[in-house]
Amino acid sequence: MAACPEPPLLCLPSNRLTSSRSRVIFHPKFKFMQIKFLDLKAQYDSIRSEIDAAIAETIASSSFILGPRVLSFEKNFAAYCDSAEAVALNSGTSALHLILRALGVGQGDEVITAANTFIATVASIVYTGARPVLVDIDPHTRNIDLDKLSAAISPHTKVIMPVHLYGRMVDMERLISLAIKHSLWVVEDACQAHGAKFRGKPVGSFGIAAAFSFYPGKNLGAYGEGGAVTTSDKELARRIRILRDHGSEKKYYHDMIGYNARMEGLQGAILDVKLRHLDKWNQERNRVASRYRVNLSSLPLGLPLESSEYYQVYHQFVIETDRRDELQKYLAEADIPTMIHYPVPVHKQRAFIETGIKTGALPVTEYLANRILSLPIYPELTDQQVDYISSRIREFFGQ
Repeated sequence: MAACPEPPLLCLPSNRLTSSRSRVIFHPKFKFMQIKFLDLKAQYDSIRSEIDAAIAETIASSSFILGPRVLSFEKNFAAYCDSAEAVALNSGTSALHLILRALGVGQGDEVITAANTFIATVASIVYTGARPVLVDIDPHTRNIDLDKLSAAISPHTKVIMPVHLYGRMVDMERLISLAIKHSLWVVEDACQAHGAKFRGKPVGSFGIAAAFSFYPGKNLGAYGEGGAVTTSDKELARRIRILRDHGSEKKYYHDMIGYNARMEGLQGAILDVKLRHLDKWNQERNRVASRYRVNLSSLPLGLPLESSEYYQVYHQFVIETDRRDELQKYLAEADIPTMIHYPVPVHKQRAFIETGIKTGALPVTEYLANRILSLPIYPELTDQQVDYISSRIREFFGQ
């Protein structure tokens, strides 16, 4: 049998393959393949001419804050999310915050959200003076546990803020039915779910409003910070536009104390280009996810739940194992980067210790925080790279 050439290339001797489910096992002498957790340069290279032209046009027109390219992106992103309006902002955190402010959420109010989320979700509630109420998550979907939602509703509840974590949506029909019953607003935290769908309806079109983040690593990412609100409530959109611009609807006339939360022109130009490619990129993420599933299906791992009712966009591909730390170290030694989303639940963060939530009060969230591991997933990740990562995981488990 011929040895694998150097530099190491894929070596797949026929007697080392299993064909029943197209699972790939690598030759034992095969050692390393260059893997990144996320490759934004590869993405840029694939659309370089479009991006460079959009940046050059924006600079030539000196449209650095808001401007025509941001307006174009707002129009196109609203249509993409099946919403009447999109308001471009400087971050997903601002999007969440300004929605709540525009709805009048404040001191004495409560906002229900998921315990398993990035800190910005909960911080945006605290910014308004309202009280965050954390609900534990479903162990299978890893999203807010709808069976526990009713018990969290009180006379002070004003908003339910579901988080579509890792690119999988919450069952929005069930959640909205509950919200209507209790006369509550629904604000979607869609910061990880650009392009996701539930029963064919796009994320960002279910609640009174939705918040998106365009942090560079998101499925639709800017080349810096960025965010947006989608809504079909035109008056709400108008109030958010005033809030994002120092409380001003007309230059130098201020009707309220607002914020400097405007999107930069360059980010609007870049996002308008990238939006045209988002569906294709999400399809490629699903390709990677499907290959991981086949390769890892026989291992003692928890894999993301799939259902025909959901179109997932796999912002992260998160596996579960009680040997998480060992596996992460093993993969790092093979130059395979991984991450943990998130190692410390929000209620156990020092910043939120005053919530008074005791350890053990959110058992599923705490349990998963010790088991979850995010594998590399992005559109440019090749089948060969996925197979290499999978082979190392199989090797760790003795297969």
